[in-house]
Parts: sequence; structure tokens; C-alpha cells
Amino acid sequence: MSTAMEMQSAPNLSADSPMIETHGLTKQYGQLFALKDLDLTLYRGDVYGFIGPNGAGKTTTMRILATLLNPTRGEAYVCGHSIYNAPKEIRRMIGYMPDFFGVYDDMKVIEYLEFFASAYRIKGEARRKICAEVLELVDLTYKRDALVTSLSRGMTQRLGLARVLLHNPQVLLLDEPASGLDPRARIEIRALLKQLRSMGKTILVSSHILPELADICNKIGIIEQGQLIVNGTVEDVMTQARTERILHIQVAGRPQHEAADLLISREEVETVDLRGGVLIVKLKRPDIRHSALAQNLIEEGFELMLFKEEEINLETAFMHLTKGITS
Repeated sequence: MSTAMEMQSAPNLSADSPMIETHGLTKQYGQLFALKDLDLTLYRGDVYGFIGPNGAGKTTTMRILATLLNPTRGEAYVCGHSIYNAPKEIRRMIGYMPDFFGVYDDMKVIEYLEFFASAYRIKGEARRKICAEVLELVDLTYKRDALVTSLSRGMTQRLGLARVLLHNPQVLLLDEPASGLDPRARIEIRALLKQLRSMGKTILVSSHILPELADICNKIGIIEQGQLIVNGTVEDVMTQARTERILHIQVAGRPQHEAADLLISREEVETVDLRGGVLIVKLKRPDIRHSALAQNLIEEGFELMLFKEEEINLETAFMHLTKGITS
């Protein structure tokens, strides 16, 4: 997308400067807080999964960052620019895709993109080139002459992504990009987001398709009642949500029941069950280190065929860490 890069001046930021930064960001309607004291920092290349129930404050946050909504108080910077002092500069640096967006009934796909490219003042041959490039990126080249209204929901979402990429934004704000899509379209959107991540974009993406976010994002935030209650790497969030630690163990060389007897005698082990030839071992606390169990089994003449910790997925973490309350 070199053409688009030439059409936009890059922000004067060092490699370790935040691309999105908020301090005490708050939006209040009377006594109701749609967003309360949000502190958030994203760096170049971060893909941040913004998770929360409907009405939690995700869309409010994105609209403020996109300079479409003024906060009640607090500060936010996008690409080093303040939302108060430099909204025009921010809009040049971001691509904002709302959960639902309008299209023009009588426009072809290529006409739709060229219309918005002209709004970004991309002209002539450069405009034709960038429109062709983004169509190829979202795999819609074969639909360039189709009417926008003839597209499926999944194709329309991909067209929406193509539109926000025309000016090669440094930051993408994607509000529920996979909302209402069938399984195949969700897979296509996920693959596209991975490709954008590989291009070094900073992406803030909200979604209710929780397991898929873990595969796309390197950071996760869980928001509820307008407050960010969890914020960190995917691994940190999983650890915080873990309420128990379970191991799957399979041995050879000696009978499984002897391994079970050895394990249950250990102080850190709460229960041992045998299921389908695999020992399911529950530890007494989630913070217990379990490497000593493997060492003990080997010392007693067991050959380890399987020794792994049961994983917690993002959906389970979300249910553990939230109460389902909205503002």
C-alpha cells in the first residue's frame, strides 16, 4: 500500500511512543457513567481486544478516540495528537469502522471506494491504484463492478475495512467487525485482521466472539459498567481468571493406578481421576507450581507420555471476571 503511504504524512513519533493513550477518560450523562476513568496505552503493532457486554462503554471509547464524541473529562492522545487540540490530524491517522455503517444504493463497489478516496484527496492514478490494492487486500477484486447493495453481510464488512484502509491509517478502531456474520465470514474477517496485524497496524477491536480474539490479539481489556476491570496481555488475563489448576497426565512403564496413588499422596494434589486412560489431577491452589510432580513420577520409574496443564479459554475468563452488568 505504498501509494497510500505517500498520501499521508507520518506522525512524528518514536518507535516506543504510544499510538493510543488515555488518562482518566470519562463520559457522563447526568448520573450515568458510560465511561469512567479509562487509562489505556497501546503501542505500534498492538492488537487490543476490547471485551464487554452491550452498554459497557466500548463504542463510547471508540467514538471519543475517533473525535466523534467529546468526553466529560480526561484526556486522550492518538498518534501523539490530543483529541481536543488536533481532531483533524487524528482523523487523518485513523480508520474508524462502526458496527453498522451506511452504503449508497446506486454505487458499484469500485465507485464507493473511489468516492471515499477522493474525500481523502487521493487523486488520479494514485486513487485508482489504491482502490485496486485495498480490493485485493480484502479479496473483493472480483466484486469491483457489483452494486454495493448486492453484497452479503460478510462482503459488506470487508468493503467497510477496505474503505478505512484507503488512506493507510496508522490506527484502526474496529467496532464489532464480525457482528452478525456467518462462520465462514467470521473466519475471513479474522484472517484479514491477522494480515493487518502483520502490516504493523495498531488495532483496537471490540467483539463478542471471544475465542477468536485470543488468536488475533496480543492484549485484552475487559470493560464493565464503563470501567476497565481487566487490562493486560492475553496470558495475564487468563492467569487472572484461573480459579483452579488441572493437569492431564498419562504414564507408561508402570500401571496408571500406581501413578494415581503416588499423585494423591502429594500435599499439593486435591483429587485424581482416571478418564479414558488419562489422569486428571486437580491441584489445591491455582498458584501451585507443578513441575515437581513430573520429576517425582520420573524418579519413581514412570515414563511420561502426557503432562500438560488444562487451558482456560478467553470465553471462560470473561465469564469468571465479569458480572454481566451494564451502565
